[in-house]
Amino acid sequence: MALYTIGEVALLCDINPVTLRAWQRRYGLLKPQRTDGGHRLFNDMDIDRIREIKSWIDNGVQVSKVKSLLSQEDSDCLAEWREQQETLLRFLQAGHLQRMRTWIIDLCREHPAQTLIEHLFIPLRLRLQSQQPTLQALLSMLDGVLINYISVCLASARKKNSKDALVVGWNVHDTTRLWLEAWIVTQQGWRVDVLAHSLVQLRPELFDGQTLLVWCGDIPSAAQEQLISEWRENGYPVYALRH
Repeated sequence: MALYTIGEVALLCDINPVTLRAWQRRYGLLKPQRTDGGHRLFNDMDIDRIREIKSWIDNGVQVSKVKSLLSQEDSDCLAEWREQQETLLRFLQAGHLQRMRTWIIDLCREHPAQTLIEHLFIPLRLRLQSQQPTLQALLSMLDGVLINYISVCLASARKKNSKDALVVGWNVHDTTRLWLEAWIVTQQGWRVDVLAHSLVQLRPELFDGQTLLVWCGDIPSAAQEQLISEWRENGYPVYALRH
């Protein structure tokens, strides 16, 4: 497994080395290896953890509260999922989209959507989120394959006798996450459609008679939570999606 200096990690994850040192010393969020000279070395799983920490903080979680939210899988499990990520990345880099589709379908027979999203698709998408054109292209290819596959799953779920709902993004920017969340709720017994674009302001009265499953990011803001509660008190079936 590759090892990276703190400077290399700072570039890979777009983060200040001072912040990485604070996460280690003050909050105990990181446990890098050390060279004989005392310099920090980070491996691929450390980088995944850093990206997970950044994701929680970007969604409004205080850094002092992140530790309890981090993935608690043992190292063997993390290594297995990392290998799955590498397999998927190799398909993308080689442009083997049809082989990738078949591989994803086979994997979906073994794992529920939420497991794959949390351990495979979200971590790999975080790795590909970059200003580098090559990584942007790979992310776009991956998202296209995922949305196409999820569309098929949603269409299949509509044939079942289930509850109907509309999946809506509220003040979020990652459209693919809407589709991933919609995939999860179809496996929880819903028949859903996905609103194509996230709304800056949500007005449930515009969706008369429809149940709204709202994605506000990993953690809804206090204001969003309050409004959703008020809408339900007024008879609107509006529910925040969360893990």
